[in-house]
Amino acid sequence: MSVVRFEELRPDVIMFVGEQRESVATAFLDGEDVLLVDSLGSTEDAHWLRRVLCEDMGKTVRVLAATHFMSDHMAGMPLFPEALTIAHRHHRHTFLSQNQRIDAFYREPKVVFDSAMTVRWGQHELRLLHNPGKTMDHVSVDVPTADLVCSGDNIVGNTVYLSKADPVLMRAAIGRMRQFGRSTVIGGHMGRFAASVLDNATHYLDQLKNTVMRLRAELAPQVVDEHIASIRIETCLAPNVQPMAFEREWHQRNLEVIVEQSVFALDTALAARGSRE
Repeated sequence: MSVVRFEELRPDVIMFVGEQRESVATAFLDGEDVLLVDSLGSTEDAHWLRRVLCEDMGKTVRVLAATHFMSDHMAGMPLFPEALTIAHRHHRHTFLSQNQRIDAFYREPKVVFDSAMTVRWGQHELRLLHNPGKTMDHVSVDVPTADLVCSGDNIVGNTVYLSKADPVLMRAAIGRMRQFGRSTVIGGHMGRFAASVLDNATHYLDQLKNTVMRLRAELAPQVVDEHIASIRIETCLAPNVQPMAFEREWHQRNLEVIVEQSVFALDTALAARGSRE
């Protein structure tokens, strides 16, 4: 049995958190009809989502919008074949470039867009805005009528996951979400957070970058990787933020990515060159 949960954020907005990677889906209700943002990370979790929404609550999923086309957010797509699917135009780039692709979850979106589109759904206006960061197709779903924004994977709780992303692009994406001014941020994983999570994620990214750059500048190449691999998450988190187990796990993955892909090496080289000029 999956360890899963759902939470009613408003009478017409329900957040679902699955067991697989604590992936999140958000349902916006218009009477008996549902617009679903993302659809969890495993077949088991997606079946649970459909059972709760369609069997227990008697709803019908009419629209399925993707914050980004990575498999750990797409498990429900095959389960709602009649739903209209929406994604950013670069969805295939993301799907093909991910580390753990599950082709069975893929559905060609019926609607694609470039910079922005607005969907009126029940009492709400959902503003789908292209906000590349973690992936090139990333979409932030800003819902001013519910005072929330769905961030996708541009944050991971109070941290970020670098993977193959450009950290500069990711930082800018978080900054755009801050400009929306919403009090609630629904993450791609873990659940919902207060707006301060965006500042916390930026703080983490900046501290991680500064720490790695300092180590690269001060240590010999033969030993720098082992020091990067031992960076503690506590040294990167914002004041008074205690790391959750999920954040600890993905911090370790960040350290692996930084070593494997030489992340922040260019920034270190540019900083050194600037100091000589």
